[in-house]
Amino acid sequence: MEKKKQLIEQVKVVLNHLENNYSNKINSGALQLIYKRYKNALEILDNDKNIKDVNIVGGIRAYLDSYSDYENPLLGEMHKAEKLYQNL
Repeated sequence: MEKKKQLIEQVKVVLNHLENNYSNKINSGALQLIYKRYKNALEILDNDKNIKDVNIVGGIRAYLDSYSDYENPLLGEMHKAEKLYQNL
């Protein structure tokens, strides 16, 4: 249960980062896809739905394919979330 709480908190960190730093870009493109996946993940985790329906793995790749910004702090936060999910 502790790992799930950590994942929920990390998903919230990623969502906050997206909403605060990319509010004008999360309505289209790769950022929209990533944002929707993380919003969906949070809903699944908060409502105790099937954890296998969480689809956040691959978000880093999608971001880098679109933006090639390897130094973006968002990538580190997404990496933490993906690792927590994979270890759940």
